Amino acid sequence: MSSAVTTSAPKIADDELCFFNQTQTMELKPLSCKRHISPTLGELLKRVEDAQSDTSGPNTPRPHRVLDVSYACSSVSSSYPFVLSFKNLTYSVKVRQKMSFSSCFSRNDKSLRNLEAVESNKISVNTKVLLNDISGEAREGEIMAVLGASGSGKSTLIDALADRISKESLKGSVTLNGEVLESSLTKVISAYVMQDDLLFPMLSVEETLMFSAEFRLPRSLSKSKKRARVQALIDQLGLRNAAKTVIGDEGHRGVSGGERRRVSIGIDIIHDPILLFLDEPTSGLDSTSAFMVVKVLQRIAQSGSIVIMSIHQPSYRILSLLDRLIFLSHGQTVFGGSPTSLPHFFAEFGHPIPENENRTEFALDLIRELEEDPEGIKNLVEFNKSWQSKKNQRNSDFHNGPKLSLKDAISASISRGKLVSGAPNNTTGLTSSVPTFANPCWIEMMVVAKRSITNSSRMPELFGIRLGAVLLTGIILATMFWRLDNSPRGAQERLGFFAFAMSTTFYTCAEAIPVFLQERYIFMRETAYNAYRRSSYVLAHSIISIPSLIFLSFTFAAITFWAVGLAGGLSGFFFFLFTIFASFWAGSSFVTFLSGVVAHVMLGYTVVVAILAYFLLFSGFFITRDRIPVYWLWFHYLSLVKYPYEGVLQNEFDDPVKCFVRGVQMFDNTPLRLVPDSVKVNLLKSISDTLGMNITSTTCVTTGSDILKQQGITDITKWNCLWITLAWGFFFRILFYFSLLLGSKNKRS
Repeated sequence: MSSAVTTSAPKIADDELCFFNQTQTMELKPLSCKRHISPTLGELLKRVEDAQSDTSGPNTPRPHRVLDVSYACSSVSSSYPFVLSFKNLTYSVKVRQKMSFSSCFSRNDKSLRNLEAVESNKISVNTKVLLNDISGEAREGEIMAVLGASGSGKSTLIDALADRISKESLKGSVTLNGEVLESSLTKVISAYVMQDDLLFPMLSVEETLMFSAEFRLPRSLSKSKKRARVQALIDQLGLRNAAKTVIGDEGHRGVSGGERRRVSIGIDIIHDPILLFLDEPTSGLDSTSAFMVVKVLQRIAQSGSIVIMSIHQPSYRILSLLDRLIFLSHGQTVFGGSPTSLPHFFAEFGHPIPENENRTEFALDLIRELEEDPEGIKNLVEFNKSWQSKKNQRNSDFHNGPKLSLKDAISASISRGKLVSGAPNNTTGLTSSVPTFANPCWIEMMVVAKRSITNSSRMPELFGIRLGAVLLTGIILATMFWRLDNSPRGAQERLGFFAFAMSTTFYTCAEAIPVFLQERYIFMRETAYNAYRRSSYVLAHSIISIPSLIFLSFTFAAITFWAVGLAGGLSGFFFFLFTIFASFWAGSSFVTFLSGVVAHVMLGYTVVVAILAYFLLFSGFFITRDRIPVYWLWFHYLSLVKYPYEGVLQNEFDDPVKCFVRGVQMFDNTPLRLVPDSVKVNLLKSISDTLGMNITSTTCVTTGSDILKQQGITDITKWNCLWITLAWGFFFRILFYFSLLLGSKNKRS
């Protein structure tokens, strides 16, 4: 290592580790130990705090200093405190296959048996083995890479080690320092980086890492300490030049693919986990970006972590950074050991690696050739077992050396700044040392809300489109139903206005479907390892949706209420406004719940449109409640449109004095409407004589209460309709929570 390193990252000055001064240079003293152990983020942060406390003033000149990081060599025992061992891992799944009719009779000697198979739904159940007796170990300070062709079981092995396969399905054992890892502890001390970069597109790199710090770091750490930790991580990841750049997506230019991958790694290591699992972190990257990603992983491993990743075909430079390799073929181990032992292994197998050829490429090509012959792979698997047995005998003295217990090793790591949990170091148990969640629920809600608002505020077109739809609908309705009178036609037109207005509020909520679907996998990744509670996510998104719903409700109500000429004055307007808001709230909650159940956007839109159409059909507008068949009456009470529709009708017509049909107006909706008024008056006299009543041209025949009775609206008051609509919204939010609880286990069965 050279004695001086010049970098664009923050430098060292005086007694301060100046993460924020980019005008000086940093020098590193050569380490005297054989294996370089990088300082943890906690140790770097401690240096920042100590240095800041020693500074004499803001204007004090700070000479160039040399940073001595040799302390890291003594902070970790040479016996590797953490050893992750896995033995005899076996995992299989059942595959249901349809049997073709022709294949059933392909063998004459089994025709009767095959005929029975055809008659039993023509389905056969086969068992596919994804992992077959996999064993090995990974050590602190090292990178273990899992290699193999597509379908060899790389991702399945990573999932098995990361506790992403149910205990009932996975056979074998996974231990850390000889102790079985419980799922609750694994979530706290580990992190899993998915193959896809799941990030919010409109947040900058620094903001993304800062929000991760708010989730994963405890409340006991001040804002400034969290910010310093993020800055240290940005330098560790080599993202200083992209710190202020947004992540970006298809429609917004952002960081490069390699930088995006490093951000994905950073958000999961902000709390310095002991175990780091990565599913093909170099996939889709060019050779330089892939090398930089693995170089970052090497620094993370050397800071006191166990790094296990799957990789398809590493380059020569990447291979030099890896410490242990496991080659898989059809779920079986065909090699396990260090990269340097590859030539010796294949030479003994009878296939020596030619000089100047990439070792992993040769190994993968040979494995692919052997896979064409089942006996070839079987021979390689058996040879690997015998080779491993010999190697274990040679290393028996090393394996039997002293190891720290899991409790002591975790306590030592916490004291060094890893696994930042906010718990005191003198705790007596693992559970108290590493709490399940870093922060209380209300802080999680604040961070989730702030992140969502920040991301959505940079895409104002999304809310603008919804506001435009509400404005356009309101203007069309206001001009179509302009100043309705109190005639029979006016009463009928009011019914049409209310039915269309209430159903429109629900249909405009369909735009909420992509909101959660876009965040689904981000949510699953973050909650899988206890970044925050599912309840915090549901509550935060429910609360931040309310202001926009209030604004949309007021906009729609203000445009239509007085333009249409609705009754009730100011009090009637506010009830109409509250009902519109309740409809938006119930519709938004319903669509949010469906987005938690349906995983595809187009399927979600289809389901929402269909169900809302059924709600409108059974609302009581097209057919009144007393005319609905008994066997469909239950759907009438489940209709979300029923309650706001009946509420606004009562707000408009619940007046026993207000008249909508007088005298001759009773003929307006009949063929007699075309006869002269004098004839209509004579008809009224005849009707009066027949009924023994005095009905004149000004006699009120139908009041607002009569219209409500004709519509079958007699069982629920308007205020109860309002409360029921609001209650539907809360009910669907609760269902959304349970859909997240049951549908985002993020584990294979």
